[in-house]
Amino acid sequence: MDIMKKTKIDQYLQGPMKAVLLLVPVDVLFFKMDLRCGIILAIFMLTCLGLQIFSYSYNKNEIAKECIGFLFEQGQIQNYLIHELPIPYALLDGNGTIIWSNASFQKIAGDNKGKALVHIFPNLNKNLLPTDVNHTISHIEYVKKDAEKEQKLFYKVELTRILVENFSKDSEECYSKQMLRENSLIAAYFFDQTMLKKYREQNENQRMVVGLIYIDNYDELVDDVDGVKRSMLLAVADRKISKFIQNVSGIAKRTDNGKYFVVFEQKYLDKIVANKFHILDEIKTINLGNSMHMTLSISFGINGNTYQENYESACAGMDLALGRGGDQAVIKDGENISYFGGNCEMVERGTRVKARVKAHALKELLESKENVVIMAHKIPDPDAMGAAIGLYRLGLSLGRKAHIVMNEVTISVRPVIEALQNSGEYDEDMFIDNETAIEITDENTLLIIVDVNHANYTECEQLLDQTRTVVILDHHRKSKDMIKNPVLSYVEPYASSTCELVAEILQYVDSKPKLEPMEANAMYFGMLVDTNNFVNKTGVRTFETAAYLKRSGADLTLVRKMSRESMETYRIRSKAISEAEILYGRFAITTLVGIGVDSPTVIGAQVANELLDIDGIEASFVLTGVKERVYVSARSIDEINVQRIMEEFGGGGHLTVAGAQLVDVSLEDAKDIITATLRIMKGKGDI
Repeated sequence: MDIMKKTKIDQYLQGPMKAVLLLVPVDVLFFKMDLRCGIILAIFMLTCLGLQIFSYSYNKNEIAKECIGFLFEQGQIQNYLIHELPIPYALLDGNGTIIWSNASFQKIAGDNKGKALVHIFPNLNKNLLPTDVNHTISHIEYVKKDAEKEQKLFYKVELTRILVENFSKDSEECYSKQMLRENSLIAAYFFDQTMLKKYREQNENQRMVVGLIYIDNYDELVDDVDGVKRSMLLAVADRKISKFIQNVSGIAKRTDNGKYFVVFEQKYLDKIVANKFHILDEIKTINLGNSMHMTLSISFGINGNTYQENYESACAGMDLALGRGGDQAVIKDGENISYFGGNCEMVERGTRVKARVKAHALKELLESKENVVIMAHKIPDPDAMGAAIGLYRLGLSLGRKAHIVMNEVTISVRPVIEALQNSGEYDEDMFIDNETAIEITDENTLLIIVDVNHANYTECEQLLDQTRTVVILDHHRKSKDMIKNPVLSYVEPYASSTCELVAEILQYVDSKPKLEPMEANAMYFGMLVDTNNFVNKTGVRTFETAAYLKRSGADLTLVRKMSRESMETYRIRSKAISEAEILYGRFAITTLVGIGVDSPTVIGAQVANELLDIDGIEASFVLTGVKERVYVSARSIDEINVQRIMEEFGGGGHLTVAGAQLVDVSLEDAKDIITATLRIMKGKGDI
């Protein structure tokens, strides 16, 4: 057997002989020049050639034996190394059946040759490697059962496809016909990450949570009780807060009146969440002669790269908690925000310092811009329109050109719009559509958003990208999707309506703008609708604002005529009420088809309010279908926080008044979604 035939080693050994043959032409030349030199060179060439032939014949078989021995030894070493490799390794056929496995694999799974890998590790993808993928990575959990105990292991599994066609033809004989039919093998590598996962969990658990705790109504409580009881009240609150943090091995440090800075290890956070921040309810039980309950706002910042980032997250979370009315806890994990509590209506502030400061800041912004664009939410209601008209008057009083963005005149605001347009006292471009608003809005435009703080719900979202000077005036609670980076934000959930906030601003602006009677009517109408005829969310400041509008010329008879509805609208509303379903004896839910109906969302809100007049109903949900959207109006009296329910669908609002929008779903599907959400939240004890 000629083992060395056509090998590189064979060619290497024959090299010197070929080199000697190259001297033949030289020897011929020497014979022509000098016979003696030619003979000497010929003898030398023959001698060298003979020696090379002898050496080649003698060493050829010895070298072949050495090479074969080396290859055999290397193959044994490689087989041994793979078999004893500390990384579990298995070779599978194209169907995922184990063909061969090393010792490390057999230690964790036993000798399972001929069994499917997914039967041993059920968490693995049953498809293993699809035909169009050559490499995948999976993370699995595997329970290893020993005679004494069970051990939970975590592995990163890498699967690599090996095509049989890449092997030489000679090696194909080593594989079975089944493998060849599949045309591929699968190599599986198991990397033990049990300790890594353990250390990661320990690291996560030992990370510090930075938190803030504020007493929401500290000033009101201090004014509510006398000196002796005041000290006792604050001491009891301080003790409860300190005990709450000490139970999780944390530290609470009072930094100001009614304000605490807290830190604790993150491993205790799940315990606090499981108890649903019981301190929120416990603090309300303090009663030392105070006429109002004490409430807390809590904010935790977690998973930041530094303590500074956690602190900034806690501060941002506290802004959200306070902006949503207090009496709740917020956990901010980067962009992810979780809310807890929020079952108490925000206390109305007796002081108007904030309104005066916001009025002064808004005036300065108006004076610094040449153009003013005022925008509300889609399908504007009387409150949004009244607030926009009030700000329009403020802009005119400061000599600025103002516009109100409105694409659709709904039945609820039509009486107001017609009265303004028929008066002849206002510019034709007082109301503009989206296209016109986009054309005139630039960096020198002041954009004022009223009655909404969610970018997706605004009349024209594109305007937010065309100017950096954005002002928000709203009475709905803040959400994580609030418009980013406004230069001025006046969001007060305690207010009955946005018209109330705008009216207060008008009273504190230095120029003292004079409202026209029609404008006062529009703002009064907005307050009337949002408060359900001064029944919901009314406070002292609400009636003071109503008195201001009355002094400005509001005609209550005209306002009442504005609020009247057609017989068809009344029938639609009555039909929706009659078809309402009662869930769990507490929730009323009904649907309303908005096709061909003027201002269907307003009718839906009216139906939701009227359903609360039924004895035993704690919350009502009215679903109104408009084109490709379903608008949800949610209402409650005081038992249920409908805002938290609506936030499950990206909506928001108040504790007792909230809403949301569902896209690309039918009315029946939306109803099923709301019903399922109520069932889940009821099961968790959230409602």
